[in-house]
Amino acid sequence: MSPAERHRWIAEGFSERVDGARDWDAPAPVDGWTARDVVRHLVDWFPGFLEAGTGIRLPEGPSVDDDPVGAWHAHADAVQGLLDDPATAGRVLSDPHIGEVPLPQAVDSFYTSDVFMHTWDLAVATEQDDRLDPATCTELLAGMEPIEELLRSSGQYGPRVEIDDTADVQRRLVAFIGRDPDWSRP
Repeated sequence: MSPAERHRWIAEGFSERVDGARDWDAPAPVDGWTARDVVRHLVDWFPGFLEAGTGIRLPEGPSVDDDPVGAWHAHADAVQGLLDDPATAGRVLSDPHIGEVPLPQAVDSFYTSDVFMHTWDLAVATEQDDRLDPATCTELLAGMEPIEELLRSSGQYGPRVEIDDTADVQRRLVAFIGRDPDWSRP
């Protein structure tokens, strides 16, 4: 799958949970976050990362506080437009921590993967279907485990939650990124 195709598919899965959410103030499995904060995280961090590394500024959508559904859809559409635009296919994202990476690959590796993992957060926070694609879980886990120390030192991941080694790949991925796979709304 190309980065554009993968983003389209993963963003659609997240969009389904956004569209199905009824309680934006519901607690999420990330300590101190609500369902709204899951959307806020995705809508807020990536535009700055993109602009700092490429000079590309995404169009702004509605405020997550006022309209989390509209904010997400505007943001996802802007990212998809970026990936679908032939003029940006050859661009490079430059970052002091990761060096120079082709823009589509950078979006895929850092942003689209984040959307995939936060799909679980939003789903369990809003009591929706929390199943993730097992092949994508396997791929992400295989890519993250060898760089666990780097990921943990970045401050972006909490400590791994210890679970049975025979757990399915989704539970192992969720535990790896610092979430309790058995978490449910209080």
